[in-house]
Amino acid sequence: IIPVRNGGEELRRCLQGLTSQAVDQPVEVVVVDSSSTDGSAEVARAFGARVHVIPAESFNHGAARNLGAALARGDVFAFTTQDAYPVDERWLARLTEPLADEHVAGAYGRQLPHPEASPPERYFLDFLYGPGPRVQDAAGAAQLSMETTLYSNVNSAIPRRVFERFRFADDIIMSEDQEWARRVLLAGHSLVYAPEAAVRHSHAYTLRSAFRRFFDSGASADRAYLGGGRPSARVLRRAALRYASGELGWLWRTGQRRWI
Repeated sequence: IIPVRNGGEELRRCLQGLTSQAVDQPVEVVVVDSSSTDGSAEVARAFGARVHVIPAESFNHGAARNLGAALARGDVFAFTTQDAYPVDERWLARLTEPLADEHVAGAYGRQLPHPEASPPERYFLDFLYGPGPRVQDAAGAAQLSMETTLYSNVNSAIPRRVFERFRFADDIIMSEDQEWARRVLLAGHSLVYAPEAAVRHSHAYTLRSAFRRFFDSGASADRAYLGGGRPSARVLRRAALRYASGELGWLWRTGQRRWI
């Protein structure tokens, strides 16, 4: 399931990667296209995808993915984005393998930077999506954190039976994936991070676009991660300080100080 808006060559590369997957079951590709003007819908159809076009102004991260899931016919929903592509033909098999455990609500995989990615972007992706696998659980609200609720629809999979109970929120700007993770964890499910199911995905942010991206993320984070309130704000501040100090130290130690 892929939300698309003027995907260009990145979308073509994504679809090529999807069609090359080695899996034992049939794979359906569903594209929710926000009225692209560059022919993205036609490109997706040429790759055999089911395409549903929506008005660009109606796009919402959660709503578009909910619509894609409603259109899909499979028993497992794999979510990605137009600017991500699998690193090999076993990506989908590895991503969906943890879902054989009925206690697991969802799995998500690693995001590797493109070779030309800037040092801050490489640090960001390795900070969130490192090489070590993990299982995320939370016995109650006190155990929720940015680490336990980490989940990304750039590279994720959810069984239909779970998604029918827990759809994505469609009334927040972004971070619908982490808001979803919070709810399924509190319902007693687990999440699995499978780093061997990797995609290439990174952004060439300017200072302005990075600010806009993280402003929107922050506006969504209070509800998405912890449900709001003062405890949530304290946890987010601690995580921000830990991230910032870690990045500054890494840039200094690795001789990339100009990026500070």
